[in-house]
Amino acid sequence: MKIKRIEHVAIAVSDLENMTAVLREVLGLKLDYIQDLHKARVALFPLGDSAIELVQGLGPEAQCAKWVTERGQSLYHICLEVEDIDSALDELRGKGVKLMHDTPIVGHGQCRIAFIDPSCTGNILFELAEPPRQEPSKGP
Repeated sequence: MKIKRIEHVAIAVSDLENMTAVLREVLGLKLDYIQDLHKARVALFPLGDSAIELVQGLGPEAQCAKWVTERGQSLYHICLEVEDIDSALDELRGKGVKLMHDTPIVGHGQCRIAFIDPSCTGNILFELAEPPRQEPSKGP
């Protein structure tokens, strides 16, 4: 599996609007977008070749909301960009690693994503992401 970089670090929050203001006003970070997906609202702040992602659960049954209830606002997961998510998942399955997604799902910014079961990674949640392929630009 070829891991290219830390794509983002996700922080679980109880109030996305407030924490978005903190990152903008206190740290001077620029918000790229806010997106709802998979029972969560995410705000993405690019930072160099990586990003900080704020995640708020949309309702008490959302996994992220349960996380915040149990642990408070804190590091939620680390997302690793991979070159080929399908082969990465095949490799992990071959090693006996449990996955939370057998096949990739569409995630932030139209990336194909999958999560590794934290029971296999020292109780740390890791996300794998393959960004959408860029179509070659056609000249005039």
